[in-house]
Amino acid sequence: MAKLKHIAIATQDPDSVAEFYTTVFDLEEVGRVDNDHAEGYYLTDGNVNIAILRFKSVTVAGEEFGTGYAGLHHIGFQVDDAAATDAVLRNSNAPARDEINMALHSGMGSRHGGRNVETKYSGPDGVMIDISQNGWVGT
Repeated sequence: MAKLKHIAIATQDPDSVAEFYTTVFDLEEVGRVDNDHAEGYYLTDGNVNIAILRFKSVTVAGEEFGTGYAGLHHIGFQVDDAAATDAVLRNSNAPARDEINMALHSGMGSRHGGRNVETKYSGPDGVMIDISQNGWVGT
């Protein structure tokens, strides 16, 4: 069974948004990111990883969002068998977001193997979905 383990929130002010969630909900900061694709924080309640991200790359943000978007960006599920889940997603008309996966050096063909590495798909109603067999930091 898949478990919801990751939520990404896009923002133009990752410092303030991360401070809000750590102060109000006592979430723990478990990582930071600052690269060509995004900058921000990884927070956790010990079960779910919440990424607070300011996207720098339109490709990684997804053209439908762009780098200026603020709000819920995508949700991620930890799965037991990523290859099997990939097949089910594709058969369910949820194609992989190859342009994003290639830009992040992630996806089913990736040899990255670390935490916070996922494969992105287009779900129903424009919802972006991640799957990961290894999970996210803090989960």
